[in-house]
Amino acid sequence: MAIPPGPNQRWSLDFVSDSLSDGRRFRGLCVIDDFSRECLATVVDTSLSGHSVARELDISPRSEAIPAWRSATTGPS
Repeated sequence: MAIPPGPNQRWSLDFVSDSLSDGRRFRGLCVIDDFSRECLATVVDTSLSGHSVARELDISPRSEAIPAWRSATTGPS
């Protein structure tokens, strides 16, 4: 996939998960600008619903510049 020509052209969303020493699981969401590789948002919670993800994208500091093209990963590249 080609690198976009400038910032806010394409963002990637990546989910990660882990567990605490007591066994409780948690998930994290990272929103990355593919051009600058800047992390635009990071959300960590015990549960991340679609509603939570949409809300985070709406309140992102750059939500006015949400790109038309987005990509999502489902695991390591």
